Amino acid sequence: MTSACAKTTTENDPRWSAVLARDPRADGQFVYAVKTTGIYCRPSSLARLPKPENVEFFDTAEAAQAAGYRPSKRAAADQTDVAAQHSALVATACRQIESAETLPSLKELAQVAGMSAFHFHRVFKALTGLTPKGYATGHRSRKVRERLEDGNSVTDALYHAGFNSNSRFYESADNLLGMKPGDYRAGGLNADIRFAVGQCSLGAILVAQSNRGVCAILLGDDPDALVHDLQDKFPRANLIGADHDFEQLIAKVVGFIEAPAIGLDLPLDLRGTAFQERVWMALREIPAGSTASYAEIAQRIGAPKSFRAVAQACGANSLAVAIPCHRVVRSDGNLSGYRWGVERKRQLLERETQA
Repeated sequence: MTSACAKTTTENDPRWSAVLARDPRADGQFVYAVKTTGIYCRPSSLARLPKPENVEFFDTAEAAQAAGYRPSKRAAADQTDVAAQHSALVATACRQIESAETLPSLKELAQVAGMSAFHFHRVFKALTGLTPKGYATGHRSRKVRERLEDGNSVTDALYHAGFNSNSRFYESADNLLGMKPGDYRAGGLNADIRFAVGQCSLGAILVAQSNRGVCAILLGDDPDALVHDLQDKFPRANLIGADHDFEQLIAKVVGFIEAPAIGLDLPLDLRGTAFQERVWMALREIPAGSTASYAEIAQRIGAPKSFRAVAQACGANSLAVAIPCHRVVRSDGNLSGYRWGVERKRQLLERETQA
């Protein structure tokens, strides 16, 4: 009785028609798994067709694997080919975004890639860790910052970054820069950044917050050196010593350092390149008590050969523990460099493991 119902359901499913036709146009839309063999295939597979009552459909290969199925030999080879094709298509899309005077629409990018907008959006985010719009925003942010830091005018910076009107740029300026563009060009002039310095078991700690969120968590041996580091990062900002309410924030960070199990949920003011922010996003997904290698992070963000750049992004992180670069280790599991000292890295990992 059950088999008959299953057979009727499968045969009435339009995906079964695509399997019978071995339709290559359905590849990438779903896979089918065979209960009696424990394998899954693409719709266009030339493998012997199973009985419909033994078939189960999944939207993705990952979903089939999560259900306990393994890829057929052909599917495994196809996945490698598809992954390479996707990487090439996404790389082309990134170059298209970077070179365009105005941001291409999702539909335009998908057409160039030969995909539906939905499928392209999913593939792009899976490989880069960002949506196409997010990637474009990060790229524009970097171009604006580079131009302003080189002493160029705000007008020159906005047109160089692809904004074709002043109004569009100023609407986005706060998200791009964290402050008014003129203030950024002046080294953070007029930006209010509140900070406090305290002590924890790892030594001195400085926590700073802009109007967008926590913008720095620095560790060290010398409190004065930490303040100088903050001044170097925001040379013309208004640095404001903490009041009682702000000291509660630094107490929250210190509490997390001492007892990682309590977690740390803070609004963050991230300021990095598109690549750095992809790395930092991947770092925040590493669970407490776990580690990942630089090569694994590079793989997760769709840039498997960029493990050295991943290490550089970890070194550029100015939000200790909130962006947990201490959870990244060498491929052999040994600890490597840490901006605030390898011994602090070791202690943080030991506490998270024991929590």
